Amino acid sequence: MAPLIGRRLRKGAATTAVAAAAMAALTASQAPGFANSDHGDRNREQRAGEAPAPDDTPIDGGSSYHTDLPPLVTPDKPGSSIDLPGLPGSSSTKPEAGIPASVLAAYKKAEATLRESNPGCNLPWELLAAIGKVESGQAGGGNVSADGTTVSPILGPVLNGDGFALIKDTDGGAYDGDSTHDRAVGPMQFIPSTWASWGRDGNGDGEKDPNNVYDAALAAGSYLCADGRDLSVKADLDRAILGYNHSREYLNTVLSWFEYYKRGTHEVPDGTGVIPSGNGSGSGDKGGDKGKDSGRDPGKDGGKGEEGGVHTLPKPEDKPDTSPPTPPTGGTPGTPGTPGTPGTGSPTPQPPTTPPSTPSGTSKLTTVGAKELSTTAGAEFAQSPRVKAVDTAGKPVASARVRYEILGDTDARFLGLVKSATVLTAADGTATAPKLLAGEKTGTFTVRATAVGREAAPVEFTAIVKARPVPQADALARIDDKKLTARTGASFADVLTVKATNKGEATEGVPVTATMITSAKDAKPNDKGPYFLDGKGKPVRTLTALKTDDLGRLTLPEILTDDHAGTFLLRLTTEGGAVLDVELTVTQAPAS
Repeated sequence: MAPLIGRRLRKGAATTAVAAAAMAALTASQAPGFANSDHGDRNREQRAGEAPAPDDTPIDGGSSYHTDLPPLVTPDKPGSSIDLPGLPGSSSTKPEAGIPASVLAAYKKAEATLRESNPGCNLPWELLAAIGKVESGQAGGGNVSADGTTVSPILGPVLNGDGFALIKDTDGGAYDGDSTHDRAVGPMQFIPSTWASWGRDGNGDGEKDPNNVYDAALAAGSYLCADGRDLSVKADLDRAILGYNHSREYLNTVLSWFEYYKRGTHEVPDGTGVIPSGNGSGSGDKGGDKGKDSGRDPGKDGGKGEEGGVHTLPKPEDKPDTSPPTPPTGGTPGTPGTPGTPGTGSPTPQPPTTPPSTPSGTSKLTTVGAKELSTTAGAEFAQSPRVKAVDTAGKPVASARVRYEILGDTDARFLGLVKSATVLTAADGTATAPKLLAGEKTGTFTVRATAVGREAAPVEFTAIVKARPVPQADALARIDDKKLTARTGASFADVLTVKATNKGEATEGVPVTATMITSAKDAKPNDKGPYFLDGKGKPVRTLTALKTDDLGRLTLPEILTDDHAGTFLLRLTTEGGAVLDVELTVTQAPAS
């Protein structure tokens, strides 16, 4: 794995247009699986549709990122909630809580898309907003066109090894305009080699553009969800963020904005979002600032991050009167009723409380709907397993985590081609598993639902995969009427092609049996005359592993002749009862 590159954190954060962060989440050291334990098992099997990030790429190119923190929100009196950040029209609506309209729409669209394609991930759009804030200041305050594409390029510094990682050009300058070295690109700061693996079309225009906030948001969300992560689980959430940029400071900064946005946001017009302070490296200039820190000596007051990268922090006297909150384990900074200590910007943690609607947590899971499900091989189950979580009083439990697992000898998978997924219960306590897809293996398997972290007994569903129905044909005909002739000891020069139909429609996949017979009236297999070759090159006069193509057609293998001359009969039969007899004429070869 490439070593961590020292990263300079500027006072207040990065540039007026965007953070210079080379898209940390999306480099090879953080390919799916990176955050699990070993910084990335590049040999791990990738899920369908997930491409691995390129090997041996530095984590984020050594680029900087915005370090501005959300304002400390303190209600005017204990218990009040009027001044939370996302209540426009309140007496102290925070401008930092405003997210430009197109950028906000892109985050929410990405969340909705991944909720459908990978529901077990539980990606919140607020997480994308937090990362977008840190990486590019929400696309430079929403400086995007009507389709979500940045009006001017958002580029990180040149990754030429001078203060940052050395990453030679991988895209011919197509994305970053630099044919010598790579630079991070766009609202979510992807380096070109990573975009090649993880780029997505988020707005449905047929293009994958890292400069488009819809495309970039979906790509970032797909990366965060990779490797089967469930972002409702704190450990998975932390791993996903660290996978974007493996720095404890980065994690704390993103979590600060994540918690802030979860308390409330509001939409502002494009181009009017709050732009982070400071002068950083993602401003779209030609060379970036190469890590220079306004004359500050990074070696004097910087500290080493726990991962080994050198991070130069602003001096205490230069910092705003706020400090990055520790990833929440109890109370939330600025939560109504728990104001921070005056003058310090430090929250007063409060013990966690249990929501009134869940006085005793999940105590029981019950089946909702059918407990036995069935479908045919290769098809989708019409219904998904579904359970309901209730507490000891029998009341539904909302927002409880339910894990669904596929057990047994089967190639069936949940949507996303995963064998397990964790979903949250709805307000009525129900949790529906992702769509269940049958493989080609027939038989019975089990889907088990478990209340995560609770002692409630699991619920099991029986799933049955039946064999596909055999396509049938009620008619079989040659596509031409050319007479088939050959000499003894040779082969038929012309091929035999037939077409199968059922009720007049060409039928794909119809099994066809070809047999050399003695006569139409006495259809016994013939032991002389024309023949086929089997897979081992041995003569056979019956073939069974034949099927029609997508046009209902079947071209038979080469037909050879022995030393018997005469008129012979080839009979073709199908599932469904279609029969076709074809005459084969063999003439005696001239004596040599």
